[in-house]
Amino acid sequence: MRILIVEDEIRLAEALQRLVQDEQYQTDLSTQGEDAYELARTIPYDAIVMDWMLPGMTGLEIVKALRQQGISTPVLLLTARDTVKDRVEGLNAGADDYLVKPFAMEELLARIKALVRRPSEFVADDILRYEDLQFDLTHRAIRCGEQEEIISPKEAQILEMLIRHPGQVLTRRQLIDGVWGYEADVLEGVLDTYVHHLRRRLASIAGPGIHTLRGVGYSLQKPGGK
Repeated sequence: MRILIVEDEIRLAEALQRLVQDEQYQTDLSTQGEDAYELARTIPYDAIVMDWMLPGMTGLEIVKALRQQGISTPVLLLTARDTVKDRVEGLNAGADDYLVKPFAMEELLARIKALVRRPSEFVADDILRYEDLQFDLTHRAIRCGEQEEIISPKEAQILEMLIRHPGQVLTRRQLIDGVWGYEADVLEGVLDTYVHHLRRRLASIAGPGIHTLRGVGYSLQKPGGK
């Protein structure tokens, strides 16, 4: 299972990550609101542990934005706010649970375990579309017209991130973090190899291309685009 931890206090964030990893969960760590939002909307986490007050987007704003997109990943909000009004505001925004700082690590872990036992409904629609391309997330199948290819799990994760950010160049670091996780020691050449194979598969079905912005990253482009 994969957990996203969002906390801008570095020492606390690292302590939370160690706690969760000791329970054999895979974890990603973010300290910035916007970065956390991009991860949460593109990766199907089993749960998110998130501080209310963050640089950039607040935890509350992130939860609201995710729910508006139909993403129902369970969210546990962490905050020093302890009034009934605050708790109601957090829950009404779409948070699934609420824990007031300071808290016992044992209680936090118990609440995470309760959240991940809930069924996940990350994506309402299993089919993503870009131009004439249809991408079946469940079966990792890409289709254009009558032509179809089955792509690898890593290729599927890369393509999903690109489709969910149409017209945007995703940096190599963003793609590596989104596919392999923040803690992964993955060389950019490994990513480039997967992109190369994915580009060939898309070309084989006359699908959209993958544009390389040299020294920066990748974006999807319309079939026949420059």
